[in-house]
Amino acid sequence: MESMGKKKPRPRRSFTSEFKAEIVELCRRGDRSVGQIAKDFDLTETAVRLWVSQAEVDAGERDGLTSSEREELAALRRENRRLREDVEVLKRATAFFAKETR
Repeated sequence: MESMGKKKPRPRRSFTSEFKAEIVELCRRGDRSVGQIAKDFDLTETAVRLWVSQAEVDAGERDGLTSSEREELAALRRENRRLREDVEVLKRATAFFAKETR
């Protein structure tokens, strides 16, 4: 009885950029609504709307970060995190060796 009315979460899926581009093209044609296209391809409407929005940004039709800018930002954030961890390790090592020399 506990699980009545609760949907199981959908497993996270990944799609190729070609597939996303095809879905965006279908949405731009205007034959069917975004909701109908999402339903036909077993996708969430939110995901399809995000793909369409990102395609508009990439095409310069809307303000925002392009896909390549997003990738660069993610890479810089990863590098920044790694460098902060390196600095933390060096601080600990410095403190350790400072204790040893006293």
